Formats: sequence, C-alpha cells, structure tokens
Amino acid sequence: MAILVAENLKKFYGEYETQVRALDDLSLEVERGEFVAIVGTSGSGKSTLLHMLGGLDRPTSGNVIIDGKNIGELKEDELCIFRRRKIGFVFQSFNLVPTLNVYENIVLPIQLDGNKVDDSFITKIINLLSLDKKKNSLPSQLSGGQQQRVAIARALASKPAIMLADEPTGNLDSKTSQDVLSLMKVCSEEFSQTIVMITHNEEIAQTADRIIRIEDGKIVKGGE
Repeated sequence: MAILVAENLKKFYGEYETQVRALDDLSLEVERGEFVAIVGTSGSGKSTLLHMLGGLDRPTSGNVIIDGKNIGELKEDELCIFRRRKIGFVFQSFNLVPTLNVYENIVLPIQLDGNKVDDSFITKIINLLSLDKKKNSLPSQLSGGQQQRVAIARALASKPAIMLADEPTGNLDSKTSQDVLSLMKVCSEEFSQTIVMITHNEEIAQTADRIIRIEDGKIVKGGE
C-alpha cells in the first residue's frame, strides 16, 4: 500500500521564455516501509521534489498525498502540525539545537507537540544508533557522524509516516557516510520506516530498495 503519492506535480518559476520547469508533470508512489533513493545531477529537480513531498513548498499544480491526506488542502498552521507529526526530516546540516543534549534534541519535536515521550521506543532508537553513551552530550561534543545519527533518531522519534532525507551524508567522509546509511537501512527494516532519500552519490543510492532517477524535472527511471 502506498504511503506517499505524488500526482502530476509541477513547479514552475518565472514565465514565458525565462520560465524554469523545476518539476514537469512528475508522478510517483512509495510503498509503506520502502527505502527509496532519488538521484539526479545538480538542477535536476530532486531537492525541489523533496520540498514538495515534505510540504516545505507548494507545487504550481498537482497533489501530494501522505498517509491518505492531501497536504495541499491543508492551511499553513495545519500543514505545520501535520509535518511535525507525520514527516521526519534529515538534512546534511544536522540542525541540532546546540544548547540541548542528545536526548533533549531527539525528543524535542514530541515535546513541542505536547505529547508524552515513549521512553522505551526512544531507548530502542538510541541503542540501535549506538548513542547510548552520548545521551547527555552536547552536539559540540560529537563527531559529524554522531550528530547525523542524532538527527536520524530525532526524525524517527515521533514515529512519522515517512522520513525524508536530503543529502544526509553530504557533510560526512566516505567511511562515516556508509555507516550512517547502513544505520538508516537498519532503521527502515527495524521500524518498518518509509524513507525517501535525495542524493547525487550513485554509490550511496545503492543502499536503497529502489532508485528513482530524475532529470529536468521528470522521472526517467525507477518511478514505476
């Protein structure tokens, strides 16, 4: 069953002869529990697509449906709440709060939503990502790989319908990148977590269950 559906997505900037078609009538489906990599060169539209799928930007036309909800029908405040509850984001810049320790960073989205923290689930994530000895450490006391693992743990903590990762290993060396990707794969399998990852790195993309290739705002391979 598809957890994520994009229908005829278009995102145009400008008009007439200067118009840029970042997404040009793009459609795709991602099944529940699937780990998908979206690859393409710079300017192919892959980051624009991720922003549309995550509700960070709105398409010129078309629909994005996550867990049965058409997010284009939501008002801005409703969309903000939906993102926090249903979508986990992992960026290459980590985006950790420097004054909060590892545990506090991980549970922050849950607390912002006013929900009770499922400590047993959080402990399971922390142990799986080998962060158990770093729970009380500040981000500045962690390596890049450890910070990215915290970001992954935070994205998983609220049990989102889908996790979107934008070049999650972009700031990591090759060895650490492989470690982080392996852990993402394990998390996908352990928690039946759906992951959509943007990357320009072909080797990293091979970690995924399916590779979708995008060029000039269109899917050219793997969209079926």
